[in-house]
Amino acid sequence: MKTLTTKLFATVGLGTALLLGGCEMPPPESTQWGYRGTGMEGLYNPDRLDELAADNVMPEAIPAVPAVGPKAKDIYQNVQVLGDLSVGEFTRLMAAITQWVSPEEGCNYCHVAGEGFAADTLYTKKVARVMIQMTQNANENWSQHVGGAGVTCYTCHRGNNVPEYVWNINPGHKVAGGMKNQMQNVSSVAAGLASLPVDPFTPYLLDDRNGRHAGTTALRDEGGVSLKESEWGYSLMMHFSSALGVNCTYCHNSRAFFSWEESSPQRVRAWHGIRMVREMNNEYVDPTTDWLPPHRLGKLGDAQKVNCETCHQGAYKPLLGANMIKDYPNLAKLAKPEPEAPAEAAEEMSEAAAGMADMTTGGDQ
Repeated sequence: MKTLTTKLFATVGLGTALLLGGCEMPPPESTQWGYRGTGMEGLYNPDRLDELAADNVMPEAIPAVPAVGPKAKDIYQNVQVLGDLSVGEFTRLMAAITQWVSPEEGCNYCHVAGEGFAADTLYTKKVARVMIQMTQNANENWSQHVGGAGVTCYTCHRGNNVPEYVWNINPGHKVAGGMKNQMQNVSSVAAGLASLPVDPFTPYLLDDRNGRHAGTTALRDEGGVSLKESEWGYSLMMHFSSALGVNCTYCHNSRAFFSWEESSPQRVRAWHGIRMVREMNNEYVDPTTDWLPPHRLGKLGDAQKVNCETCHQGAYKPLLGANMIKDYPNLAKLAKPEPEAPAEAAEEMSEAAAGMADMTTGGDQ
């Protein structure tokens, strides 16, 4: 009898453990963001929300300085971007970027100690120039995605030299001889741990591939996409869900995934975001490849690139929607190209700048 009772309790205990093992504590909270009764809601674990709030605190802004006085490009040497800022604004922004990107290394992450700020010895300085321009471009030309909050270097870096979430072109897993590598059916972080294609980023966030896969008819139409392409798109959607901490109905009405009219406004914002990230990778990130050391390159020799998680880091909006650009408006727009001066005037300006350079040395990112 004792043996039977022991086995019974063990069985009940094991069954209870298995049953409760699929539960998440504390109970999730739901947020409705669509018409009632349509399942347009998100589920959040309260503990995870507390973690997100702690992980997405904006650093205290450096006190602003007046935009008066000589321009940085007229005082310092080799100022290729941010030259139109006053010396005070320029210095403040350099200090902020140091806090955002290299708090441990300080200025020496981009500048060699004792060499002078004007030198371009380190690859990090040349890359930083391009990244500043990329940030300005996102704020000026992609308001459909970044909205009024904008982005700064901190949005992605969060105190790290390289953002925590980046990606490289995935050449696929090693497979046994004679078997074709389909680059799927293995657990992949990129695909939200689903057994979907392991590299959804190259087709959509680097190449110009269209992601419209959902059919609009009950049966398959002529001219549709292949199952493999559909799985690529599904894999990218899994990345979206993981990167933003949301489910499908954040953007789609599950009654008709294909319908733009029945989708949420977030779907339009995501459409622009895909194209913004694609431009970042092609126009700004990849061109820095030749400057990068081997340890900053992927298996195929490509630069580490941007995806949704680079900025969002598990939050539906980066830093939970905090306005990042209000304290650093200098990153809100690209610098206007300098008009060409007549030859005589240009020579006088060059001589004046040389005189200033004798009194001070410096440079920029």
